[in-house]
Amino acid sequence: MSALAREEALTTRQAVGERLEAFFDARSRHAGAYDRHFRHLWDLAYECAFGGKLVRPVLLIDMYDALSDIPDPDVHEKLLDLGAAVELLHFAFLLHDDVIDGDVQRRGRPNLVGALLADAPPGVDPEAAGHWARSGAILMGDLVLAGMHQLVARVDLPVAQRTRILDLIDFTITETVAGEYADVSMGDGILSGALPRVLSTTLRKTATYTFELPLRVAATLAGASTATEETLAAIGRQLGLAFQLQDDLLSTFGIAREHGKDRYSDLREGKQTAIIAFARHTDAWQRLEPLLGNPDLSPAQGALASHLLSECGARAFVEQLVDERYTEVGTLLSDGPVPPRAADLIRSLAEQLRDRRS
Repeated sequence: MSALAREEALTTRQAVGERLEAFFDARSRHAGAYDRHFRHLWDLAYECAFGGKLVRPVLLIDMYDALSDIPDPDVHEKLLDLGAAVELLHFAFLLHDDVIDGDVQRRGRPNLVGALLADAPPGVDPEAAGHWARSGAILMGDLVLAGMHQLVARVDLPVAQRTRILDLIDFTITETVAGEYADVSMGDGILSGALPRVLSTTLRKTATYTFELPLRVAATLAGASTATEETLAAIGRQLGLAFQLQDDLLSTFGIAREHGKDRYSDLREGKQTAIIAFARHTDAWQRLEPLLGNPDLSPAQGALASHLLSECGARAFVEQLVDERYTEVGTLLSDGPVPPRAADLIRSLAEQLRDRRS
């Protein structure tokens, strides 16, 4: 990424950050009319919402610029609102996901559940405090999701564009929930964790809202052709699958202080990833299976599981899957109708994502 591109991305992040700050500030003040405890919930949520890279809003805005021969300055403010809305959707999903996964940390610091647990009054029963903290995160996720819809519905757009974007958001939420439900079903043994199901679940759970949605919204606002939008959607799915597979690798083999999550949280949860799906059919499975899904997995046991997953070829297999996704992105760009500036943006993004460590 060039120095100019980095500066533009920073400016976009700051502008979107201001929109998000205004969102939480307005709702925090409104919550104060109920009681100080409800306002404090919003204040804690605000603190936990920030710290990410704002990949989604930056991608949305940059792609709009890349698809537009002459970007419309009047659209810029609307793009910032839509970028903030996409990030709020992400935050709502994270709030619910952390409750489902039993996580109390994100990005190397307490998430909303962890912050509420730390905030519980002394002497409160730990089980009751846990229920209170998880409930607070679920309810806040609901509120953020509702607020995101309000933000999009109030953007001054032609009716056809606004309806299209709302339809894309509805599709995205349904896809993501379907993916999360399948993920939980596999983790709890209701469905088998076969590789095809793991990969389709990953596409729905991550790719749709992280890459496909921002790219499609940008294409809608820029008036891109249907063929261009569909190709960008296909590229978004490939990028999203690679992104999540990399997350799975980082959670099992990465350095915790870099990626911000407990290195062995996926193993403790018994998460059905592509790594596990491959390992299930190797000689290492007999030693691995008792270690998975153990909430009390020790660091030594986690290190053993990580070693076995490398030794049996699961790590190399998933790394190859990641490489294949990026190769497919290149093929779609070469063979498809994506304009040159937009294609260059995708190539730059893919290069950044390929080398990420967090």
